[in-house]
Amino acid sequence: MIKAIFFDIDGTLVTKQSKALYSTRLAIQQARKKGIMVGVATGRGPVHLAERIDCLTMDMFVTYNGQLVYQGEEDIYQHAFEPDVLKEIVTFADQEHRQIIFGGRRRVDGSYIMRLSQVGWVKRVATMMPSWFPVRTTKGLLQSFSPNRSKERYARLSILQEPIYQCVLFSAESETEKLERRLPNVTFQRSNPYSVDIIPKGGSKLLGIQKFLEANNIAFSEVMAFGDNLNDLEMLKGVGIGVAMGNAEEETKAHADYVTDTNENDGIYKALKYFEII
Repeated sequence: MIKAIFFDIDGTLVTKQSKALYSTRLAIQQARKKGIMVGVATGRGPVHLAERIDCLTMDMFVTYNGQLVYQGEEDIYQHAFEPDVLKEIVTFADQEHRQIIFGGRRRVDGSYIMRLSQVGWVKRVATMMPSWFPVRTTKGLLQSFSPNRSKERYARLSILQEPIYQCVLFSAESETEKLERRLPNVTFQRSNPYSVDIIPKGGSKLLGIQKFLEANNIAFSEVMAFGDNLNDLEMLKGVGIGVAMGNAEEETKAHADYVTDTNENDGIYKALKYFEII
């Protein structure tokens, strides 16, 4: 029996226009009426999250790729960077003049361009960018013309005095090995070709879900999860029923228990109907 359902946001819970389909709203409403808890498991942070999920009613929130988990007003799990690890990230970003943002509990700070990229309409534009978009060239231009090009641009940020749960770095996929060499004490999660999420070592959406389940006496076998990208893989494999959206990456589909329709074509509603959840 399914007692909890988790949804990734972008490419899953909402459309390219960052809107929830009517069928999705109906499905979530029906599931909650049956006593099933519903929530998000996302790489996004809690800042402006209601806007990101189109004001859907949710019971629990696994944010920052599992590093901050809360239910109502109660924080269930917090896993921030250790000070020395955060310093390594800041030093790397300052020395390399990189575009990066730092995510705290109630605010995000860092590169203005990266903060802008988290805004809804900018995310929608990003989904329309072609696969041949020159990420590496653009990164170089941003570094060269940054108005804040200084040796300690980020080190002076006041947000660094607060717990930081995730950083988002403007970075092409081709940089993966370089980043792993330079920052060996973190975990990288990627949901698009243009930026990478940096979280404390060993963190994941699945771990965040586990912390929620422990607090609510629910087993993994009683959980269903929906996702579309590579940072959803572990989550889909670890729960009782892992559902990949029709628009998901092929590797994500290959490891799911079921592949539903797309996020633009009632995928969530159809899957919940298929499994007789609603």
